[in-house]
Amino acid sequence: MNSEFDYVIIGAGSAGCVLANRLSADPSNRVLVLEAGGSDNRFWIQTPIGYGKTFYDQDVNWMYTSEAVAGLDNRQSYWPRGKVVGGSSSINAMVYIRGQHDDYNDWRDKGNPGWGWEDVMPYFKKSETNSRGADEYRGGNGPLYVNDPSEDYHPLCNSFLQAAAEYGLPYNSDFNGATQEGVGLYQITTKNGIRMSAARAYLKPALKRKNCQLQIHAHVTRILFEGKRAIGVEYKHKGVVKKVRANNEVILSAGSINSPQVLQLSGLGPAELLAKHDIDVIKALPSVGRNMQEHLGYSHYYKSTVPTLNNELYPWWGKLRAGMQYLLTRKGPLSLSVNQAGGFFKSNPERRRPNLQIYFAAITYTTAPPGERPLMQPDPWPGFLNSICQCRPTSRGEVAISSADPFAHPQIRPNYLSTEEDRLEMLEGARYIRDMSKTPTLSRIIKEEMKPGTNIDTDDALLEDIRKTSDTVFHPTSTCMMGSDETNSVVTHRLQVHGVERLRVVDASVFPNIVSGNTNGPTIMVAEKASDMILEDVKSMS
Repeated sequence: MNSEFDYVIIGAGSAGCVLANRLSADPSNRVLVLEAGGSDNRFWIQTPIGYGKTFYDQDVNWMYTSEAVAGLDNRQSYWPRGKVVGGSSSINAMVYIRGQHDDYNDWRDKGNPGWGWEDVMPYFKKSETNSRGADEYRGGNGPLYVNDPSEDYHPLCNSFLQAAAEYGLPYNSDFNGATQEGVGLYQITTKNGIRMSAARAYLKPALKRKNCQLQIHAHVTRILFEGKRAIGVEYKHKGVVKKVRANNEVILSAGSINSPQVLQLSGLGPAELLAKHDIDVIKALPSVGRNMQEHLGYSHYYKSTVPTLNNELYPWWGKLRAGMQYLLTRKGPLSLSVNQAGGFFKSNPERRRPNLQIYFAAITYTTAPPGERPLMQPDPWPGFLNSICQCRPTSRGEVAISSADPFAHPQIRPNYLSTEEDRLEMLEGARYIRDMSKTPTLSRIIKEEMKPGTNIDTDDALLEDIRKTSDTVFHPTSTCMMGSDETNSVVTHRLQVHGVERLRVVDASVFPNIVSGNTNGPTIMVAEKASDMILEDVKSMS
């Protein structure tokens, strides 16, 4: 492999794959992508429901664990993150959500020109081919295929939609269209029954070009500097420390955990943290790793009077039938996400915008053994669940290196439920799904509320259950957030790291605020927009 490239991209995740494709489209640009994980050519990665298998697979997953969280009854929280080509887009639940239009107007209004909804919407469209075809809001010829598999969804989803209508929630045929509010069926990133990760959509086509290279099992140890100019990257591959030079830019796309970790290891971060670990300061940036935002989820589980996915996937013959159906037709439960229906709503009428997301799944796995989340091993009785998560939590966490050793996991402190507003929202959400369960349609099919149980009914008891059972929805953002002031942000509105040259961060860590919904689509959008910025800036310097 060459030791010199124009662009060195750290991380082959949702953002890194996009950058590799767009930057290498110009044959004069030499692009290298460094990925700590291995190949994504694995059956349980390409099979959509396989994320239940990769959830605890250390071969493709960083398998992080947070510090104990006071707001979660001092529990630790398990944080799977993709350590594989495609990053977390190779192990996620595939739900495609852009967020509310005002999420991006908020970005712009926080001092980030060019990031309002009207600015970013063209990049969402550019990235996408929607199975329904293009329209005012949806793309028709982009690399990322977004599928509407609603005809294949479990029929119990219709009961959820009917119950929601009885409860007064409007139907929304497209959460990524004119408005997000309402309930409906989720679109997912699959094509022909196979996961459409960022690697499949963007990186695999780019690697057919001679000017784009990928190095797997390349664990980045630090970014190299001359003064305050990034000049390359040091990484370890098969036990050997190697260095590669970047003539134009180093682009950090390692995600909301690893991007701040790499910056801190490289001498960019809070001065006291770097001093603690005897790391020379290149640039003191107090916000590296801070301002972390994450969606917190809470579920109610029900035994059902009618069949659910449990009936299909619990018995051995059901597993065999589903497996054969998938192998022969690329259809059936294995070709889908279990998050099939849901939506966005206001937890009380006084709220200006939807503040909670709801997921309905015709499956439960309350008896899964500790340390497992095998979606192919659900409960031995018919069951379903309703989950809620906050759209825009106000609690803020942080990521900090635990050692100067680049192979040591960083400390993750989510600080869930550390604000009164977040506790109130989650309590309102718990009340909401409890009340929805009493609608005529759902009450007819609910045999028993298993968890938390109808005896858990006072505000104090519900809040205690929220603390004991809520957990991450796997959407960490904002640990290298975008902004104009280097005292409370990490990158500029053009994603350049404050105070140094030729270094950008491009991934979900730059979000000024977390978006309302799943984060993979917005991360891909950010990388699409960043690609144009990078090419514009290089052209302006030539």
